[in-house]
Amino acid sequence: VPGKALVGCRVKCPMATFNFCHVLPMTTIKMDVGTGIVTSVPSDSPDDYAALRDLRESQGTRDFFGVKEEWVKPFDPVPIIGVEIDGEVRAMAAQYMCDKVGVTSQRDTEKLQRAHDRCYTLGFSIGILSHESHGLFKGEQVQKAKVPFRDTILVKSGAAFVYFEPEKRVVSRSDDECVVARIDQWFLKYGDEPWRDAIKAHMASQDFRTYNAGIKDAFKKAVDWLREWACSRSFGLGTKVPWDEQFVIESLSDSTIYMAYYTVCHFLQDRSLDGKAGSSMSSIKPEDLTDEVWDFIFLDQAMPADTKIPADLLGRMRKEFKFWYPLDLRCSGRDLIINHLTMSLYNHACVWEDNVGMWPRGFFCNGMSMVNGKKMSKSQGNFFTLKELINKYSADAA
Repeated sequence: VPGKALVGCRVKCPMATFNFCHVLPMTTIKMDVGTGIVTSVPSDSPDDYAALRDLRESQGTRDFFGVKEEWVKPFDPVPIIGVEIDGEVRAMAAQYMCDKVGVTSQRDTEKLQRAHDRCYTLGFSIGILSHESHGLFKGEQVQKAKVPFRDTILVKSGAAFVYFEPEKRVVSRSDDECVVARIDQWFLKYGDEPWRDAIKAHMASQDFRTYNAGIKDAFKKAVDWLREWACSRSFGLGTKVPWDEQFVIESLSDSTIYMAYYTVCHFLQDRSLDGKAGSSMSSIKPEDLTDEVWDFIFLDQAMPADTKIPADLLGRMRKEFKFWYPLDLRCSGRDLIINHLTMSLYNHACVWEDNVGMWPRGFFCNGMSMVNGKKMSKSQGNFFTLKELINKYSADAA
């Protein structure tokens, strides 16, 4: 449905003072986010206030958009949040900030952005709900009341439903724009305080190197930022989640301690890359590799009583692992610090909880290739395939 066809429609807004209002045009709306339709809050959103003021005060603007006077004139902004700005509580924060920075219309994008940032930051952090429709939440801080108000007043009553969207544009490997699907998932609770504190202590020790102060700072920020992470997905390639095989482990969560496997993989698959041909050093089968076997190799636990793998071979595998571990250096991309590499630290700390000597000792992270001033990334859709680079710049350049 084109937006133009909706202009002027009478709609009922949850918690609104008016029995109805009209759908109105707005030039600053992001048409690629959600439905492109938003609730107007001219009392506290400078963009909404400027849009309503343009339509109320300018006959030319109304004529241009096909808006009737009776759609806007009777609808004065309603104060809903009290915000202290410049030493005084403002019931109409948007109007105050627009007047203060000199916003004259929706076209004053830079001034509107400054007013927007001030209103939204203060409105969320120190704003107080002030309207009668807020019920039991009247007088509460916005930041404390936001979620319970949404869940108990809006969602529970059927006036609204929760949906999720990416925080920025995400493009798949197939060059399709991604949306969020709300499905069951498993999460890892990164950021759990004892776990996080152990990682911080390791990074601050002499046993951890990043070879660059900027990379070290990036790891510190990542550890502070990383919290619950969806470690599973319901489709695609990957290893099945051991305790719930309807899911596979998502790619950033997978392979975070695979370096440990490298120390013994020649005992299992040195004849072919995919491992199907087995190894010249053993006849070990995948089903022989039980949790007890890996615990013996990696965690120094007792020899499995019922294993089919010869004891001397298991002893050689454990010796090989101990020779190569801990991981002295991992080279990777800087963009993976915020997730995959920090997860590697967390998962080493989990598997070898009582043996800090097995945690990674160093990461070297390179920068990113740039395309038109932006990093080349599959999520942004601005990457080139190797074939495209060869055809355009020659094999030598690629």
